[in-house]
Amino acid sequence: MNKNRLEAFSDGVLAIIITIMVLELRVPEEPTWHGLLAVAPTFLSYLLSFIYVGIYWANHHHMLQLAGKVSGGVLWANLHLLFWLSLFPFTTRWMDESGFAQVPVLVYGMNLLLAAIAYFVLERALIRQQGRNGALARAVGRDWKGKASPAIYLLGLALTFVHPLAGLAAYTVVATIWLVPDRRLERYVVHSASHPPGGQGP
Repeated sequence: MNKNRLEAFSDGVLAIIITIMVLELRVPEEPTWHGLLAVAPTFLSYLLSFIYVGIYWANHHHMLQLAGKVSGGVLWANLHLLFWLSLFPFTTRWMDESGFAQVPVLVYGMNLLLAAIAYFVLERALIRQQGRNGALARAVGRDWKGKASPAIYLLGLALTFVHPLAGLAAYTVVATIWLVPDRRLERYVVHSASHPPGGQGP
């Protein structure tokens, strides 16, 4: 299967996820600054989830730029990732409407962790298809961000038992780490534009 169809489908799903999340934003009950301040927690939880979706969209795009054809296993791995991402609106809303109570923050953290695992599974599936000498494997390298993120998520889940906001702070740290551009991956994407990857890399 051509990767362009997979990327277009994924882009559509991610766009719908963002649309659903923004529709969950409540209009202030009062036309005042105080009314706007009252919905600030809702906006901040939306902002965090929006950043996460944006990070996945950007990295997913770069990853597929380095891929060749996609197999059935890659298709299912991609659907697995989209499943966990599609739960972001639900877990974000529950966390916000509960006033950042312990269990909803825990579930939100688990959602983030499972999405990260699903992304790793998709990445490995693409690397297996290309081989260890393929463009994606070389671009990913040691992938310290990918290895550190689950550990921080687990720390965040543990901190949530101490205080939910402490767990939320750990989830924010992961998003901050991924906001830093990965220049190495971008260089490989630029390189692949002039040397399109085949089944076993460029």
